[in-house]
Amino acid sequence: METIIFDVDDTLYDQAQSFHKTVRKLFEAPFSDEQIDQLYKASRRYSEILFDQSEAGEISQFEWQTGRIMAACKDFNIPIDTEKATIFHETYVTEQKNITLFPEVEELLNDLYNEGKQLGILTNGEEKHQLMKIKQLGLSRWIPTEMTFISGAIGHAKPKREVFDFIKQKLALDQTKTVYIGDNFEKDIIGAKQAGWQAIWMNHRKKDLPTYATFKPDKEVHSAKELLELFAKMA
Repeated sequence: METIIFDVDDTLYDQAQSFHKTVRKLFEAPFSDEQIDQLYKASRRYSEILFDQSEAGEISQFEWQTGRIMAACKDFNIPIDTEKATIFHETYVTEQKNITLFPEVEELLNDLYNEGKQLGILTNGEEKHQLMKIKQLGLSRWIPTEMTFISGAIGHAKPKREVFDFIKQKLALDQTKTVYIGDNFEKDIIGAKQAGWQAIWMNHRKKDLPTYATFKPDKEVHSAKELLELFAKMA
């Protein structure tokens, strides 16, 4: 591979950690880690649905940001209103200012950078918020600004083919020598594969392959350690 492009959230770092800390700060009930994990998964599921609606102009960004936790809490009969959902989102954003890379991802980025690979980022989300996370993770050590692509700035979001084609044209990529790495099967794997890229599924949540899948990842790993080992074998 000549070019390796990464998703950010839940691919380069564990997004659930910020969520766990936020829940423990704001909810009085003594939740177990497993219960918070289930709430997190529900929140992410609703987040993907509401993000698409926000991108389509059907709901506001505020409704996406607060609606995901409200819908998840409703599934588990946890009382929450719009005011508390707003505080949850604000606290969650604050906690994300403390995120750190998976140690093996940092090692992988060092290895790929030293090998002279072209490294990039493609992430969905609002530009300012995603840039904050990119800065916190220190990704500029390996990935220059011109190789950083955020849906909020491009005007198209994964899995739309337009966002992948935009990057292909911008960087004059050879699709056969380009791989995209992400955790979300629909947004990342289907998006990359339908654009003709190779794709690695960073499936550290160990989700099942969707039954509707018409595309399959070229490789699937279940941890940052496995991802590092995969590239070591490919070297």
